Amino acid sequence: MTATASLEQLRRCHFAVDLGAARTRVYVKGAGVVVDQPSVAAVNTRTGALIAVGEFAEKMTGRTPDYIRVVRPVSGGTVVDIEMAQRMLRHLLGDKIRRSLRRKPILRAAACTPHDADPLAQRACIETLVGLGARRVELVDTLIAAAVGCGLPVERPEATMVLVCGAAATQVAVLSLGSIVNAVRIPVGGEAVDHAIVQHLRHQHELMLPSQSVRPLQLALSGNGLTASGPASTEIHGRDVATGLARSVQVDTAAVRDAIQTPLTAVLDGIGKVLRDCPPDLVADLADRGIMMVGGSALLPGFDQMLRHATGMPVHIAERPEVCAVEGLGAMLEGRIEPLALDPLSD
Repeated sequence: MTATASLEQLRRCHFAVDLGAARTRVYVKGAGVVVDQPSVAAVNTRTGALIAVGEFAEKMTGRTPDYIRVVRPVSGGTVVDIEMAQRMLRHLLGDKIRRSLRRKPILRAAACTPHDADPLAQRACIETLVGLGARRVELVDTLIAAAVGCGLPVERPEATMVLVCGAAATQVAVLSLGSIVNAVRIPVGGEAVDHAIVQHLRHQHELMLPSQSVRPLQLALSGNGLTASGPASTEIHGRDVATGLARSVQVDTAAVRDAIQTPLTAVLDGIGKVLRDCPPDLVADLADRGIMMVGGSALLPGFDQMLRHATGMPVHIAERPEVCAVEGLGAMLEGRIEPLALDPLSD
């Protein structure tokens, strides 16, 4: 069990897991991505029975009686409830896939871990997959997996910059020769943006917004992006803080855009820190190549325009950015990428 798996070790793995705070994705060798579901489970607290997982469990959030609890066993990219994560994964994989994996004489698994994950977080990830029958677990930094998954030439002696925009955190790194030259993990992600919107509506309009209405609201507010003008206002439905009754208000979209931008300034600070600590030759490469955005929160309307305006660098959003990490793991499992420059040469 190692945190710096080589390509040779990864080619021996049979399946790979990207356990994220928002969604769980599983890649099976030869079959591709077989699971792409929210990292959510609903449990009956009276009996301990698992009632639902994935999308159905997510729809139950905030709508259940007292004896049903909706839990998220993964927080900030780290498994916080190993037993529940194992139960969730078993149900997401289904009997057919689990039976095919159990036929392997020595089942090997690979998993993404956030940059600078501490040993306890790595151990929790390993124990989760061992509970599914894996005899060996290889860990890969999410930044490298995402860079490979979006097609960046990470093995070359040239700088590539990747921004992994997750639900709970944003990771930014400069890579060269198959390794991370400099990276930082910022505890601001899509959930922080959602929270900023909810708090703005609560303070300015005394309105509580249903949890599942935040993302559609982001799209309604987007207009031409966070840095441009869209519709002057939009109607929002929620619950009055004082009376508890349903109420609709007209929300000034410009004010909400300002509320969204506030947590994202931490991401700009992180990008600046990474660039300041990089060798000048690599920073010069990035002036032309720019930043590649991956992760589900990369699709936040106008986020790329804001970064482009603030950094003066080209900013690109990967094709299907939300699945780049698991696709990168899959490419490593299938042997679809060239050996990294720092892998030892065979005699």
